[in-house]
Amino acid sequence: MKHQQLNELIGELKKNSIANNVKIWKRVATDLEKPSRNRRVVNLFNIEKNAKANETIVVPGKVLGTGELTKKVTVAAFNFSDSAFKKIKEKGEVLSIPELLKHNPKGKKVRILG
Repeated sequence: MKHQQLNELIGELKKNSIANNVKIWKRVATDLEKPSRNRRVVNLFNIEKNAKANETIVVPGKVLGTGELTKKVTVAAFNFSDSAFKKIKEKGEVLSIPELLKHNPKGKKVRILG
């Protein structure tokens, strides 16, 4: 089931990239096409260190809960650990990549992290 959802998401990202002439979604799709062991894994301390307050971050992989988050950020990822999900929810907003794509099809002010 998860594999089918991933393939649908990759197709949706590529379609949106072409339709809106946006390179960020093509890059996210390309990263998600990699085998799961080669996908990005980002800890909260990486997000804390690299993200600005009120920024939207996309992680084409998994977000793990190591570290603390002190600023409000919106994080979209393919997968979250339970602890990362809770910690981000306390300070900012958690989205799935399809939700972010729906809310922001042009990819404005979205940054890939990982």
